[in-house]
Amino acid sequence: MTITGRMALVMLAVSILSYGLSGTSFAQTCGPEEVIVAGECVPAFDEKPHPLNLKTNAKIYTDGATLTITGKIPTLSDFLQDVTIIIKTPTGDIAGVGQVSHAADGSFTYTTVTQGQKWKVAGDYEILAHYGSTQKDSIKIDFEGGEGIVAPPPSKGTPPPPEPECKSTEQLVNGKCVPKPPVCTSNQVLVDGVCKDKEPEPEPEPEPEPEPEPEPVCGPGTVLKNGICVVAETEKPRGGGCLIATAAYGTEMAQQVQFLREVRDNTLLSTESGTSFMTGFNDIYYSFSPTIADWERENPAFREAVKAFITPMVSTLSIMTLADQGSEEQVLFLGISVIALNLGIYIAAPAVVAIKVRKHLKLRK
Repeated sequence: MTITGRMALVMLAVSILSYGLSGTSFAQTCGPEEVIVAGECVPAFDEKPHPLNLKTNAKIYTDGATLTITGKIPTLSDFLQDVTIIIKTPTGDIAGVGQVSHAADGSFTYTTVTQGQKWKVAGDYEILAHYGSTQKDSIKIDFEGGEGIVAPPPSKGTPPPPEPECKSTEQLVNGKCVPKPPVCTSNQVLVDGVCKDKEPEPEPEPEPEPEPEPEPVCGPGTVLKNGICVVAETEKPRGGGCLIATAAYGTEMAQQVQFLREVRDNTLLSTESGTSFMTGFNDIYYSFSPTIADWERENPAFREAVKAFITPMVSTLSIMTLADQGSEEQVLFLGISVIALNLGIYIAAPAVVAIKVRKHLKLRK
Protein backbone atom coordinates (compact mmCIF):
# COMPACT_ATOMS: atom_id res chain seq x y z
CA MET A 1 0.00 0.00 0.00
CA THR A 2 1.29 3.42 -0.89
CA ILE A 3 1.91 6.21 1.56
CA THR A 4 -1.07 8.16 0.17
CA GLY A 5 -3.39 5.16 0.69
CA ARG A 6 -2.20 4.72 4.25
CA MET A 7 -2.80 8.42 5.05
CA ALA A 8 -6.34 8.22 3.66
CA LEU A 9 -7.04 5.13 5.79
CA VAL A 10 -5.80 6.88 8.96
CA MET A 11 -7.97 9.98 8.31
CA LEU A 12 -11.07 7.80 7.75
CA ALA A 13 -10.51 5.98 11.08
CA VAL A 14 -10.05 9.27 12.95
CA SER A 15 -13.32 10.64 11.47
CA ILE A 16 -15.30 7.55 12.50
CA LEU A 17 -13.92 7.64 16.08
CA SER A 18 -14.60 11.40 16.48
CA TYR A 19 -18.22 10.99 15.28
CA GLY A 20 -18.85 8.18 17.77
CA LEU A 21 -17.35 10.17 20.66
CA SER A 22 -19.32 13.33 19.80
CA GLY A 23 -22.59 11.37 19.57
CA THR A 24 -21.89 9.82 22.96
CA SER A 25 -21.04 13.15 24.60
CA PHE A 26 -24.23 14.84 23.34
CA ALA A 27 -26.63 11.97 24.14
CA GLN A 28 -29.51 13.11 26.41
CA THR A 29 -30.92 10.94 29.21
CA CYS A 30 -34.53 11.46 30.37
CA GLY A 31 -36.42 10.20 33.46
CA PRO A 32 -38.48 6.97 33.58
CA GLU A 33 -41.76 8.87 32.94
CA GLU A 34 -40.35 11.26 30.27
CA VAL A 35 -39.75 11.10 26.54
CA ILE A 36 -37.58 13.18 24.16
CA VAL A 37 -39.59 15.56 21.96
CA ALA A 38 -37.69 18.06 19.77
CA GLY A 39 -34.54 17.44 21.81
CA GLU A 40 -36.21 18.10 25.19
CA CYS A 41 -37.53 15.84 27.98
CA VAL A 42 -41.30 16.19 28.43
CA PRO A 43 -43.77 14.16 30.58
CA ALA A 44 -44.96 10.99 28.90
CA PHE A 45 -48.49 11.50 30.19
CA ASP A 46 -50.30 14.81 30.44
CA GLU A 47 -53.44 14.53 32.55
CA LYS A 48 -55.56 17.63 32.21
CA PRO A 49 -59.05 18.11 33.66
CA HIS A 50 -61.81 17.71 31.09
CA PRO A 51 -64.12 20.75 30.86
CA LEU A 52 -67.86 20.36 31.46
CA ASN A 53 -68.85 22.99 28.85
CA LEU A 54 -70.60 25.25 31.40
CA LYS A 55 -73.03 27.88 30.09
CA THR A 56 -75.52 30.28 31.70
CA ASN A 57 -78.77 31.76 30.42
CA ALA A 58 -77.34 35.31 30.72
CA LYS A 59 -74.16 37.22 31.57
CA ILE A 60 -75.59 39.94 33.85
CA TYR A 61 -78.06 39.24 36.67
CA THR A 62 -80.09 41.42 39.04
CA ASP A 63 -81.49 40.69 42.49
CA GLY A 64 -84.11 37.90 42.36
CA ALA A 65 -83.30 36.79 38.78
CA THR A 66 -83.40 33.15 37.68
CA LEU A 67 -79.93 31.68 37.06
CA THR A 68 -79.86 28.58 34.83
CA ILE A 69 -76.59 26.64 34.48
CA THR A 70 -76.19 23.99 31.77
CA GLY A 71 -73.33 21.73 30.77
CA LYS A 72 -72.37 18.36 29.36
CA ILE A 73 -70.07 15.67 30.78
CA PRO A 74 -67.54 14.44 28.20
CA THR A 75 -66.89 11.04 29.83
CA LEU A 76 -69.53 9.39 32.02
CA SER A 77 -68.46 7.32 35.05
CA ASP A 78 -69.46 3.70 35.63
CA PHE A 79 -70.74 4.76 39.07
CA LEU A 80 -74.02 6.62 39.55
CA GLN A 81 -72.93 10.09 40.68
CA ASP A 82 -74.22 13.66 40.41
CA VAL A 83 -72.63 16.92 39.28
CA THR A 84 -71.76 19.24 42.19
CA ILE A 85 -72.36 23.00 41.67
CA ILE A 86 -70.72 25.62 43.97
CA ILE A 87 -71.31 29.38 43.53
CA LYS A 88 -68.78 31.77 45.13
CA THR A 89 -69.13 35.52 45.74
CA PRO A 90 -66.43 38.08 44.78
CA THR A 91 -65.25 37.98 48.43
CA GLY A 92 -64.76 34.18 48.35
CA ASP A 93 -67.90 33.27 50.37
CA ILE A 94 -70.24 30.51 49.21
CA ALA A 95 -73.52 31.86 47.81
CA GLY A 96 -75.04 28.48 46.96
CA VAL A 97 -74.30 24.75 46.66
CA GLY A 98 -76.27 22.01 44.96
CA GLN A 99 -76.14 18.68 43.19
CA VAL A 100 -77.87 17.76 39.97
CA SER A 101 -78.17 14.48 38.08
CA HIS A 102 -77.28 14.18 34.40
CA ALA A 103 -79.11 12.75 31.41
CA ALA A 104 -78.05 9.66 29.49
CA ASP A 105 -76.00 11.78 27.05
CA GLY A 106 -74.19 13.55 29.92
CA SER A 107 -76.11 16.86 29.75
CA PHE A 108 -77.31 18.51 32.95
CA THR A 109 -79.24 21.64 34.04
CA TYR A 110 -79.18 23.45 37.42
CA THR A 111 -81.50 26.36 38.26
CA THR A 112 -81.38 28.75 41.24
CA VAL A 113 -82.42 32.32 42.14
CA THR A 114 -79.89 35.16 42.65
CA GLN A 115 -81.35 36.13 46.02
CA GLY A 116 -80.49 35.47 49.64
CA GLN A 117 -78.09 36.42 52.42
CA LYS A 118 -74.97 35.89 50.25
CA TRP A 119 -76.37 37.51 47.06
CA LYS A 120 -75.68 41.12 48.04
CA VAL A 121 -72.19 42.13 46.92
CA ALA A 122 -72.01 43.32 43.31
CA GLY A 123 -69.27 41.90 41.07
CA ASP A 124 -68.13 38.70 39.36
CA TYR A 125 -69.56 35.49 40.87
CA GLU A 126 -67.66 32.27 40.05
CA ILE A 127 -69.58 29.06 39.28
CA LEU A 128 -67.59 25.86 39.93
CA ALA A 129 -68.77 22.43 38.75
CA HIS A 130 -67.11 19.05 39.00
CA TYR A 131 -67.96 15.47 38.15
CA GLY A 132 -65.60 12.99 39.77
CA SER A 133 -62.00 14.04 40.31
CA THR A 134 -60.81 15.00 36.79
CA GLN A 135 -63.82 16.52 35.05
CA LYS A 136 -64.12 20.10 36.27
CA ASP A 137 -65.07 23.49 34.86
CA SER A 138 -65.80 27.07 35.97
CA ILE A 139 -67.55 30.14 34.59
CA LYS A 140 -68.19 33.69 35.86
CA ILE A 141 -71.30 35.87 35.82
CA ASP A 142 -71.81 39.59 36.58
CA PHE A 143 -74.21 40.29 39.48
CA GLU A 144 -75.39 43.89 39.88
CA GLY A 145 -75.96 43.65 43.66
CA GLY A 146 -78.73 42.76 46.06
CA GLU A 147 -81.03 44.75 48.35
CA GLY A 148 -79.33 47.64 50.16
CA ILE A 149 -76.27 47.70 47.89
CA VAL A 150 -75.26 51.09 46.52
CA ALA A 151 -73.87 51.02 43.00
CA PRO A 152 -70.17 51.99 42.81
CA PRO A 153 -69.34 55.46 41.49
CA PRO A 154 -68.54 55.66 37.76
CA SER A 155 -64.92 55.17 36.87
CA LYS A 156 -62.90 58.27 36.22
CA GLY A 157 -62.18 58.86 32.57
CA THR A 158 -62.31 61.52 29.92
CA PRO A 159 -64.79 64.25 31.04
CA PRO A 160 -67.78 64.80 28.74
CA PRO A 161 -67.52 67.67 26.26
CA PRO A 162 -68.99 71.00 27.47
CA GLU A 163 -72.51 71.85 26.35
CA PRO A 164 -72.79 74.60 23.72
CA GLU A 165 -73.96 78.08 24.80
CA CYS A 166 -77.21 79.06 23.06
CA LYS A 167 -78.57 82.52 22.24
CA SER A 168 -81.43 84.07 24.15
CA THR A 169 -83.83 83.13 21.34
CA GLU A 170 -82.62 79.49 21.31
CA GLN A 171 -82.79 76.55 23.64
CA LEU A 172 -80.65 73.41 24.08
CA VAL A 173 -82.30 70.19 22.86
CA ASN A 174 -80.29 66.93 22.70
CA GLY A 175 -77.02 68.86 22.80
CA LYS A 176 -78.01 71.26 19.98
CA CYS A 177 -79.28 74.85 19.96
CA VAL A 178 -82.73 75.15 18.32
CA PRO A 179 -85.13 78.16 18.12
CA LYS A 180 -87.46 78.57 21.09
CA PRO A 181 -91.15 78.03 20.34
CA PRO A 182 -93.42 81.08 20.60
CA VAL A 183 -95.14 81.74 23.91
CA CYS A 184 -98.92 81.41 23.52
CA THR A 185 -101.60 82.99 25.69
CA SER A 186 -104.02 81.02 27.81
CA ASN A 187 -106.63 81.16 24.98
CA GLN A 188 -104.19 79.88 22.36
CA VAL A 189 -102.53 76.56 21.55
CA LEU A 190 -99.26 75.85 19.75
CA VAL A 191 -99.79 74.02 16.42
CA ASP A 192 -96.77 73.38 14.14
CA GLY A 193 -94.84 76.21 15.78
CA VAL A 194 -97.72 78.73 15.41
CA CYS A 195 -100.07 79.98 18.17
CA LYS A 196 -103.74 79.43 17.24
CA ASP A 197 -106.91 80.30 19.13
CA LYS A 198 -108.48 77.45 21.03
CA GLU A 199 -111.81 76.15 19.87
CA PRO A 200 -114.49 76.15 22.57
CA GLU A 201 -114.82 72.72 24.03
CA PRO A 202 -118.30 71.27 24.46
CA GLU A 203 -119.35 70.65 28.01
CA PRO A 204 -119.01 66.96 28.73
CA GLU A 205 -122.07 65.08 29.79
CA PRO A 206 -121.80 63.68 33.26
CA GLU A 207 -121.06 60.01 33.17
CA PRO A 208 -122.92 57.71 35.49
CA GLU A 209 -120.81 56.42 38.33
CA PRO A 210 -119.97 52.77 37.76
CA GLU A 211 -121.04 50.31 40.35
CA PRO A 212 -118.10 48.78 42.22
CA GLU A 213 -117.33 45.28 41.07
CA PRO A 214 -117.29 42.59 43.75
CA GLU A 215 -113.85 41.32 44.68
CA PRO A 216 -113.14 37.85 43.30
CA VAL A 217 -112.97 34.94 45.72
CA CYS A 218 -109.62 33.17 45.34
CA GLY A 219 -109.30 29.41 45.65
CA PRO A 220 -106.79 27.42 47.70
CA GLY A 221 -103.17 28.08 46.86
CA THR A 222 -103.93 31.55 45.41
CA VAL A 223 -104.02 35.07 46.85
CA LEU A 224 -105.66 38.34 45.76
CA LYS A 225 -103.13 40.78 44.32
CA ASN A 226 -104.15 44.00 42.46
CA GLY A 227 -107.65 42.61 42.07
CA ILE A 228 -106.43 39.37 40.43
CA CYS A 229 -106.03 35.90 41.92
CA VAL A 230 -102.40 34.81 41.56
CA VAL A 231 -100.51 31.75 42.76
CA ALA A 232 -99.27 32.20 46.30
CA GLU A 233 -95.49 32.51 46.53
CA THR A 234 -93.85 29.82 48.59
CA GLU A 235 -90.86 30.51 50.76
CA LYS A 236 -87.61 29.90 48.90
CA PRO A 237 -85.29 27.28 50.36
CA ARG A 238 -82.38 28.69 52.31
CA GLY A 239 -78.86 27.35 52.38
CA GLY A 240 -77.25 24.59 50.35
CA GLY A 241 -77.73 20.84 50.40
CA CYS A 242 -76.48 18.36 53.01
CA LEU A 243 -74.07 16.61 50.62
CA ILE A 244 -72.55 13.99 52.97
CA ALA A 245 -75.88 13.02 54.58
CA THR A 246 -77.64 12.88 51.18
CA ALA A 247 -74.96 10.54 49.78
CA ALA A 248 -75.01 8.40 52.98
CA TYR A 249 -78.80 7.91 53.08
CA GLY A 250 -79.20 7.72 49.30
CA THR A 251 -81.66 10.57 48.65
CA GLU A 252 -82.54 14.10 49.71
CA MET A 253 -86.02 12.85 50.69
CA ALA A 254 -84.63 10.59 53.44
CA GLN A 255 -86.09 11.27 56.89
CA GLN A 256 -82.67 12.05 58.40
CA VAL A 257 -81.79 14.56 55.64
CA GLN A 258 -85.15 16.31 55.97
CA PHE A 259 -84.65 16.49 59.75
CA LEU A 260 -81.21 18.13 59.35
CA ARG A 261 -82.66 20.68 56.92
CA GLU A 262 -85.52 21.54 59.33
CA VAL A 263 -83.11 22.08 62.25
CA ARG A 264 -80.94 24.35 60.10
CA ASP A 265 -83.70 26.45 58.45
CA ASN A 266 -86.34 26.61 61.23
CA THR A 267 -84.13 26.73 64.33
CA LEU A 268 -80.56 27.90 63.64
CA LEU A 269 -81.23 30.39 60.83
CA SER A 270 -84.08 31.99 62.82
CA THR A 271 -81.51 33.61 65.18
CA GLU A 272 -78.47 35.82 64.66
CA SER A 273 -76.12 33.52 66.59
CA GLY A 274 -77.33 30.48 64.64
CA THR A 275 -76.93 32.35 61.33
CA SER A 276 -73.36 33.36 62.23
CA PHE A 277 -72.54 29.78 63.19
CA MET A 278 -73.95 28.38 59.92
CA THR A 279 -72.00 30.96 57.87
CA GLY A 280 -68.66 29.86 59.36
CA PHE A 281 -69.67 26.18 59.27
CA ASN A 282 -70.62 26.31 55.56
CA ASP A 283 -67.26 27.82 54.56
CA ILE A 284 -65.48 24.82 56.14
CA TYR A 285 -68.07 22.12 55.32
CA TYR A 286 -68.36 22.79 51.58
CA SER A 287 -64.56 22.79 51.17
CA PHE A 288 -64.42 18.97 51.64
CA SER A 289 -68.01 17.64 51.54
CA PRO A 290 -68.23 17.25 47.69
CA THR A 291 -65.17 14.94 47.75
CA ILE A 292 -66.53 12.85 50.66
CA ALA A 293 -69.90 12.56 48.88
CA ASP A 294 -68.17 11.30 45.70
CA TRP A 295 -66.26 8.67 47.72
CA GLU A 296 -69.52 7.50 49.30
CA ARG A 297 -71.19 7.02 45.92
CA GLU A 298 -68.17 5.14 44.53
CA ASN A 299 -67.59 2.88 47.59
CA PRO A 300 -70.67 1.26 49.24
CA ALA A 301 -68.63 0.07 52.25
CA PHE A 302 -67.35 3.60 52.89
CA ARG A 303 -70.93 4.93 52.58
CA GLU A 304 -72.16 2.51 55.28
CA ALA A 305 -69.26 3.51 57.56
CA VAL A 306 -70.11 7.22 57.17
CA LYS A 307 -73.79 6.49 57.86
CA ALA A 308 -72.90 4.66 61.10
CA PHE A 309 -70.56 7.51 62.09
CA ILE A 310 -73.08 10.37 61.62
CA THR A 311 -76.17 8.58 63.01
CA PRO A 312 -75.39 9.43 66.71
CA MET A 313 -74.82 13.08 65.75
CA VAL A 314 -78.16 13.23 63.89
CA SER A 315 -79.88 11.75 66.97
CA THR A 316 -78.37 14.36 69.34
CA LEU A 317 -79.59 17.21 67.10
CA SER A 318 -83.18 16.32 68.08
CA ILE A 319 -82.45 18.35 71.24
CA MET A 320 -82.51 21.53 69.09
CA THR A 321 -86.22 21.00 68.34
CA LEU A 322 -86.96 21.97 71.96
CA ALA A 323 -85.91 25.59 71.25
CA ASP A 324 -88.56 28.14 70.33
CA GLN A 325 -88.15 29.64 66.88
CA GLY A 326 -86.26 32.94 67.09
CA SER A 327 -85.16 32.48 70.74
CA GLU A 328 -81.50 33.46 70.92
CA GLU A 329 -81.03 32.18 74.52
CA GLN A 330 -82.57 28.75 73.93
CA VAL A 331 -80.79 28.17 70.61
CA LEU A 332 -77.43 29.19 72.14
CA PHE A 333 -77.91 27.04 75.29
CA LEU A 334 -79.15 23.94 73.45
CA GLY A 335 -76.50 24.38 70.74
CA ILE A 336 -73.70 24.33 73.32
CA SER A 337 -75.32 21.28 74.94
CA VAL A 338 -75.38 19.41 71.61
CA ILE A 339 -71.72 20.27 70.95
CA ALA A 340 -70.69 19.06 74.43
CA LEU A 341 -72.73 15.85 73.99
CA ASN A 342 -71.06 15.08 70.64
CA LEU A 343 -67.60 15.74 72.12
CA GLY A 344 -68.41 13.18 74.80
CA ILE A 345 -69.67 10.62 72.25
CA TYR A 346 -66.90 10.97 69.64
CA ILE A 347 -63.88 11.92 71.81
CA ALA A 348 -64.36 11.41 75.57
CA ALA A 349 -66.05 7.99 75.44
CA PRO A 350 -63.48 6.43 73.04
CA ALA A 351 -60.66 7.91 75.18
CA VAL A 352 -62.07 6.35 78.39
CA VAL A 353 -62.46 2.97 76.69
CA ALA A 354 -58.89 3.13 75.36
CA ILE A 355 -57.50 3.95 78.85
CA LYS A 356 -59.39 1.06 80.49
CA VAL A 357 -58.24 -1.39 77.82
CA ARG A 358 -54.65 -0.24 78.26
CA LYS A 359 -54.82 -0.71 82.07
CA HIS A 360 -56.36 -4.14 81.62
CA LEU A 361 -53.55 -5.21 79.29
CA LYS A 362 -50.92 -3.99 81.78
CA LEU A 363 -52.52 -5.99 84.65
CA ARG A 364 -52.48 -9.15 82.55
CA LYS A 365 -48.77 -8.75 81.98
